[in-house]
Amino acid sequence: MDNTLLLAFTGIAAAALVIQALMLVMIGVSVLKLRKRVDEMLPQVEDLVASTKMTVQQSRKQITEITGKANEILDSTKVQLAKVDSLITDATERARVQMDRVEMVLDDTMDRAQSAVTAVHRGVTRPLKELHGIAVGIRTTFAYLLRGGRPSVDQVTSDEEMFI
Repeated sequence: MDNTLLLAFTGIAAAALVIQALMLVMIGVSVLKLRKRVDEMLPQVEDLVASTKMTVQQSRKQITEITGKANEILDSTKVQLAKVDSLITDATERARVQMDRVEMVLDDTMDRAQSAVTAVHRGVTRPLKELHGIAVGIRTTFAYLLRGGRPSVDQVTSDEEMFI
């Protein structure tokens, strides 16, 4: 039984080695096909590399010119930005001064409006309240005088209960 088990495992190992050998042969065939394709494409790649080298050499001169012009533009832009910054700073300062002036004018206007309201209150509202108080007193006096004699018992009792 031990020999049978050993024989079975040896057979499995041999089958695995055969499968690996077949896979290696298949990989070798694939590599050969790939090499053939690469060999076919190699002249085209060499032409592309040569063309690229020429294009890069031609572009270097143009890039140098463009870089010089870009640096000139950047220098000019820096000068212009400095002028714009100065202008904006000046405009901001002037706007701040004007806002301070507007605030002072508004404060003065609000103070004057408050003074006007106070004057109206003292000059008109207070005398109206006083006149209203006098009118109520006169009305109460006439009501008392026109009521006649003595108050009724119900009214006196009601008045006394209010103060209790």
